[in-house]
Amino acid sequence: MDQFLFFLVAFLAVASAVYFVFARNPLYAILSLIVTMFSIAGMYILLNAQFLAIIQIIVYAGAIMVLFLYILMMLNLNKQDESKKNNTLKFIGVFTAGLLLVGVLGVFRGVQDNHIAVENVDRGVGLTKNLGRLLFNEYVLPFELASILILAGIVGAVLIGKKDL
Repeated sequence: MDQFLFFLVAFLAVASAVYFVFARNPLYAILSLIVTMFSIAGMYILLNAQFLAIIQIIVYAGAIMVLFLYILMMLNLNKQDESKKNNTLKFIGVFTAGLLLVGVLGVFRGVQDNHIAVENVDRGVGLTKNLGRLLFNEYVLPFELASILILAGIVGAVLIGKKDL
């Protein structure tokens, strides 16, 4: 069942990434990139790394994609702009993807035994609970120093941005 889910999510990620490359409309390209980011988050969940999956959704699929959409709306791209682009970059992209395919096939050819030692897998790795324990027990001083630095940056940005106090 896990392999079926992995292949389903991987197919969705690859298909949406290919659509991103070949999409004519930039808005549809960005939306397919969001689907790619969500499918990568699904792969993290299948790998039992829930924290990375949530960070993937919040940072990439949320914040950065909103920024891309905002920039796209500000640029106001037309159909006339798309026709001016040449096919050289697409050829380079296809050539690079072919090289990547050759590399992946070489890796699969080198794999002789695809058994996974399930009995030696630690199921607690990647859980948010374990990360919280580490942050608040062993790494509490660097964690608090980072929070003070972030707070100082926020206060500095407010002071610079505000004209009258």
